[in-house]
Amino acid sequence: MKAVAALPAPLERTLGSLLHYGTYIASLVIALGLALSFGSNPAGQRIAGVGIALFIVLPVARVGTMLIFFLRTRDYRFSAIAALVLGIIVISYVVGAR
Repeated sequence: MKAVAALPAPLERTLGSLLHYGTYIASLVIALGLALSFGSNPAGQRIAGVGIALFIVLPVARVGTMLIFFLRTRDYRFSAIAALVLGIIVISYVVGAR
């Protein structure tokens, strides 16, 4: 039986940074929106909504980053899988938006 290899180190670092900083940015945007909404500012709710949208976009950005990485390393099998997952996400969004 062959052991499954872990993700390559550069990809792990890139994905880790993307999720780490993306989470901080989304959290700060939500906190800013909540702070503004306490002052009865209607824009605060929209800003908090943008922060929530950033949290939703993070997994999509992760799959997109993986697709780019796999294409650059010419790993076409994993590129196809990442493209399929990204396609499923886009189709789900389009169907859900109706």
